[in-house]
Amino acid sequence: MPQHSPAASRSSGDFPPFQQRHLISIADLKQHEIVDLLDRSERMIAISRQERKSLPTLAGKTQINLFFEPSTRTQSSFEIAGKRLGALVVNMSVKTSSVSKGETLIDTAATLNAMRPDVLVVRHSAAGAVELLSQKVGCSVVNAGDGAHEHPTQALLDALTIRNHKGTLAGLTVAICGDIANSRVARSNLLLLGALHVRTRVIAPRTLLPAGIEHLATEVFTDMEEGLRGVDVVMMLRLQHERANGKMIPSVREYYRFYGLDEAKLAFAKPDAIVMHPGPMNRGVEIDPAIADSARAVITDQVEMGVAVRMAVLDALLPARNEP
Repeated sequence: MPQHSPAASRSSGDFPPFQQRHLISIADLKQHEIVDLLDRSERMIAISRQERKSLPTLAGKTQINLFFEPSTRTQSSFEIAGKRLGALVVNMSVKTSSVSKGETLIDTAATLNAMRPDVLVVRHSAAGAVELLSQKVGCSVVNAGDGAHEHPTQALLDALTIRNHKGTLAGLTVAICGDIANSRVARSNLLLLGALHVRTRVIAPRTLLPAGIEHLATEVFTDMEEGLRGVDVVMMLRLQHERANGKMIPSVREYYRFYGLDEAKLAFAKPDAIVMHPGPMNRGVEIDPAIADSARAVITDQVEMGVAVRMAVLDALLPARNEP
């Protein structure tokens, strides 16, 4: 059963003002800011488990979710988070908006800015697009994933999940396995875990390891059994079929044989190691369905932590804008 820190009983006013205007990249956060967001998230878990799952924190605030890439879990998670804090949440469908008619990102930013929202939650297929948009609007901006660059709230929810199951992040070894080269999740997790001095390993075929990965991860492996030996956390990544198909791996079947997580490979990790996946899963490609559905998998816990983290991020960012 997940453990919870004393932070769960703290009120929002107990936390110092959050100094960041936006959440674009984990790299922008100082170590104490990461810990602050994790502690705020603990409190939000308790709120989400109440019968009345709401706080008036963002009453009168407007949150616009602008997703240029399709997303089910991340968009709905941000929507629930905003609504539980009392915000008016608007989901903009890019397919039916002016964007699909040729409007540029800059024009979109100007249009949205004129509506005077308090926060924009943005997902875009191009790395750097969210940061560009943040420079053109007068409100806070949260990066919900930009290309292969970053996905900061995913890294925060993963860290929260690990901390709740293991009691601490200190002294752990976390293995991130699979399509490292195309994964914004991997990059954000490596930045966050590195900032908290957690030992990290990346495991992937050479073709799916980006240049310079040794500067982000503590250790780099191309063999699953060797890389998983003695780890506390196994984090599998979705194989980006649309980005890796045919060019970086010979076949899905061969990928699963060497890099899919099954009982035999998991046996090299610690007996109490937990298994994570950011979703959506390709069962039988990155992970054996039996592992995904086992007691060692904490994948549904990650979804719950996602709502808590996004509540915490919105709670931290918006009051900061109103400071004199």
